[in-house]
This record gives sequence, C-alpha cells and structure tokens, in this order.
Amino acid sequence: MKNILVIGATGQIGSELTMELRKRYGGDHVVAGYIPGAAPCGKLKESGPSAIVDVTDAASIEVVIKEHGIDTIYNMAALLSVVAESKPVLAWKIGIDGLWNVLEIARAYHCSVFTPSSIGSFGPETPHMMTPQDTIQRPRTMYGVTKVTTELLSDYYYHKYGVDTRSVRFPGIISNVTPPGGGTTDYAVDIYYAAVRGEKFVCPIKEGTLMDMMYMPDALNASISLMEADPTRLMHRNSFNIAAMSFAPETIYTSICKQMPQFKMVYDVDPLKQSIADSWPDSMDDTCARQEWDWRPSYNLESMTTDMLEKLRNKLFNKAALVSE
Repeated sequence: MKNILVIGATGQIGSELTMELRKRYGGDHVVAGYIPGAAPCGKLKESGPSAIVDVTDAASIEVVIKEHGIDTIYNMAALLSVVAESKPVLAWKIGIDGLWNVLEIARAYHCSVFTPSSIGSFGPETPHMMTPQDTIQRPRTMYGVTKVTTELLSDYYYHKYGVDTRSVRFPGIISNVTPPGGGTTDYAVDIYYAAVRGEKFVCPIKEGTLMDMMYMPDALNASISLMEADPTRLMHRNSFNIAAMSFAPETIYTSICKQMPQFKMVYDVDPLKQSIADSWPDSMDDTCARQEWDWRPSYNLESMTTDMLEKLRNKLFNKAALVSE
C-alpha cells in the first residue's frame, strides 16, 4: 500500500486530489501537507492525517517523509499564472527552489514524485493548434518559465539519479468544489457561478480565444493514473500533454444557454490575462499520453456543463438555505 504526501493539499487542485487519493488508498495513507495559515478544515481535516509542510523548507518535508514512511509525493505547491506574474520572485522560490527540495528528499528516501506542469510552459512560437508533445517551449511569463524548469529539473533527477518523476501538462481546470484563485482560465469557472446566481457574466477574455480546458474529475484521474502506470511503457515522463476539450468564451456561453436561455454575458477584456491566454495553445495533441498510459478523458463540454450547473445549484442554494435557517 502506498503512503502518500500531498504538498499544497489545501490548494485549488491539491484539496480535491487529496480527497480522491484517500478514497482510493484509504485516509490513513494520505498526508495532507499545508503551510501555516492554510490548515485543512471540514472533510479534508477529518478524513486523514495532516502536517505542516512548507515546500521551501526541506526540513519540514523530511520530517513528514520519515514519520509517515512516505514513498510517493504529489508536489502541488505553486502560484497560479496571474499571481505568479505579479510575484515572480515568490513564484520561483515556491516552484523551483521548492521543487529542488522535494527532489533531493525523494532521492534520499526513494520516493516517486508528481509535479504538474501546464499549458503555460508553451509560448508564442509554439504551434498553437494540436500542440505536439515535443515542441518549442519559450514562455514569456514567470509562470511558464517555472513550468519549463520544472519539466527539465524533474527529467534531470530521473536520468541522473533514477528518481521516479512523472508529470502532466494541465490545461485550464474547471471545478465545482474549489473556487478559482488567480489563473488565466478562471473565467471558465466564474461563468458557471454567475449563471447559477442569475447574474450577468463579465468575461475578461476576448471572443474567439481558444484554450484547452478539463473538468476536475478528469484532471485528478490523469494525475493518479500516470503515477500508477507501468514505468516500462513510459517513453516520456516530464511532461505529458493531456487534453479533454478546447473552447472560446462564446462556446461555453452557448453551452450554458442551452440549459439557461436567459443567461447573459458581456466582455471587459483584462489585458494581462488576455496576453497570457494568447501565448498559450489553442489545443494540445495528447497522443503520447493515450499510447503510453491509456489516458482518456470522461467529460466533454456538454457533459461538464450539465454536471457543473447541477452541482453548483446544490452547493449555492443549499448553503443559502442553511444560512437562512
């Protein structure tokens, strides 16, 4: 049985990943690592052990590795794209200095490591349609620079020291559980909240801007499936393109309007978010992931929209009912 540490377990993806891992491996086998001031609460706190783990403090990681006999690390600590651009020094400290700490400890204690990359690792010179697995990566944001460095450093530790490093390039992730927190693709979450609340949505991304997206259940399954994959099949490791759907703001708006015809959207483009979005792929070719570890998404835009609207209605209306009581 695996003993797993999730670093950044209270973050946007980490919180849901921790719960999914506990569902699959048992609560006692998955430690939720968090930084002071961001302690787990609710089900995340009650369903398994937790510990303070600051990715920039190697000693805090090592203590948990030894105490819990950890053999697998999901390193989810990072700043999101827009936040990273406003705090580049901190983005590097968490994303790269922190990764160095994780990899050194993994080398010493023979741990496998998952550290996600992103579509942000590509840049303006990258082919934008069906972006190949292996292609030019010259991002112009600090977020993207840290992601490319993540891929290279993880590969280095695999080839140099034999550390079992694996990674996927996440597209934009859409969740009905965790609220958005400073990502370029956050509009694709915010739009569903606005629709369910009966509000007009103000879109910060211009019409016609295609970006790869994925529903959170598929993102979680991809992360875990890759770590469970037969290593002898993996020609690539850091990092696999994974894809599920590609759409522009007007496409997701139309999808929602099929179920909520009165919903309205207007545009007020955010120059920073738009510039980042323009540098990212319109769609990614995930053939290698499909061939090397049988990756397949379960959701498309229509099925995701149906599920998002249903889950958010239950979440927002039930919460409002509880408050009124």
